[in-house]
Amino acid sequence: MKKSKDSTPRNEEIRAKELRVVSSSGEQLGIMETKKALSLAQEEGLDLVLVSPNSNPPVAKIMDFGKYRYEKEKREKEAKKKQKKQVLKEMKFRLRIDDHDFNTKVKRIREFLEGGNKVRVVVMFLGRDIMFTDKGKEILDKVIKNVEDIADINRAPKMAGRDMDMILSPKNKK
Repeated sequence: MKKSKDSTPRNEEIRAKELRVVSSSGEQLGIMETKKALSLAQEEGLDLVLVSPNSNPPVAKIMDFGKYRYEKEKREKEAKKKQKKQVLKEMKFRLRIDDHDFNTKVKRIREFLEGGNKVRVVVMFLGRDIMFTDKGKEILDKVIKNVEDIADINRAPKMAGRDMDMILSPKNKK
């Protein structure tokens, strides 16, 4: 007896003594012994597949297992396609940044957020800039003020080594 790569028990792999059996046409055949259900499935040339192992008694259905596995994989692929993967983008600032450069970076942050991505905003302190962490905090507060209409703050501004960073995520649309 070979175990399939799909973990759904079928035929001889079913260990329950009694099963609630559903026919291939979908009608309830009632509760019966596993051996009897297995012989019914073999008469039809189909498999006995355990579809609900946690119920009492477990539910098994007489069906073509290959077709069942194919359709299950197809549903899983479709569900995976519809998932939106959120990416963490990053925007770096320095203490001495011109207004135009600041506005350009804020515009890019807005684009990232509107695209459904999270954004890590970093102020890098180079050399002696580390003495002016308050100015870095001002830059991050200015960024927050510019994107507060479309962003939530996931992680508030905090120091991490020679950088001060925060994480913004897009606001949930209601």
